[in-house]
Amino acid sequence: MHTVAVDQRIATTKLRDGTRIAFALAGAGPLLVYAPGWLTHLERSWSMPPERGFYESLARGRTLLRYDKPGCGLSAASDREPSMALELETLDAVVAAAGATRFDLLGVSLGAPVAAQWAAAHPDRVDRLVLYGGWVRGRDVAASDVQQHVLGLISRHWGLGSDVLADIFAPDADAATRAAFIEYQRAAASADTVRTMLALSYRVDIGDVLAQITAPTLVVHRNRDRAAPLAQGRELAARIPGAELAVLPGRAHLPFIGDVDALVRVIRRYLGLPALRRPVVPTLTTRQREVAALVSEGLPNREIAARLHITERSAESHVERIRIRMGFRSRAQIAAWFVANGGASAESASDTAGRRK
Repeated sequence: MHTVAVDQRIATTKLRDGTRIAFALAGAGPLLVYAPGWLTHLERSWSMPPERGFYESLARGRTLLRYDKPGCGLSAASDREPSMALELETLDAVVAAAGATRFDLLGVSLGAPVAAQWAAAHPDRVDRLVLYGGWVRGRDVAASDVQQHVLGLISRHWGLGSDVLADIFAPDADAATRAAFIEYQRAAASADTVRTMLALSYRVDIGDVLAQITAPTLVVHRNRDRAAPLAQGRELAARIPGAELAVLPGRAHLPFIGDVDALVRVIRRYLGLPALRRPVVPTLTTRQREVAALVSEGLPNREIAARLHITERSAESHVERIRIRMGFRSRAQIAAWFVANGGASAESASDTAGRRK
């Protein structure tokens, strides 16, 4: 089951004011709605293997619904500033467009308080609620002077701000993933949108609605999360009637960085899904990386075979395995991914092959 790539299908809907919202469906089975964190981009997130691997792991046995918030990714900007009301309206719009009545709801980061408040307002529509890396009060996420420093940095220099936020959100990311995430942040939204959305994260306070949640709830938090203190996760679980708390080791706030397999295992178990047989994040063998490097240089299978001293049929087979494993549709996507993720050069790959010979 786990070897088959999951495809993403993108559609659009509109808010009451006409703002166009992009959403994506992936997988098959009962609906699992994903309330995202502060920045989103459906296409770029799907092209980052670690992040895509995380989403694919949720879409095996479920139909995963994700969406870009107003002003982010493929969604149009709204004349309204980010607010909890706008977050809730966006979630309303995408579940209505998907024809959803009852479903499981997963909220991540800022999406956790959004999902919690939505579940409190719609007790008859949420079967199970999962909250990861969330908080009750944004003002308690970081000291006031730290919040103002980060907001000011984003306003003055979004490039530097995205670097700082990558360190906070993904301290354990490898260099290639970190670089890809920094670029992803900058492409997802303008500096003004980013600042107002982060300011919303700091303003959120859902303390008065948590007791109204009736759906079975799992709160998951990493014990050294650098963006959302564990104390906030503990408080979420304590104030939601009957909620379970799962504390996992790790510093990364992003769910697809760090020990992703442990996180996925906990979530899938709670949703009644079987454990996956292979690691969440797809990886390539040494030979496949060599082939990917040469694909990134634009070489056809015949020349790849000559450079690596293998048959043309073997080269073709390696390219196809790479495509399937990473969920790509074309050689161009293999090349773009390899370059974006800072892989070894094609020249060094052929050198390695020569040493093997």
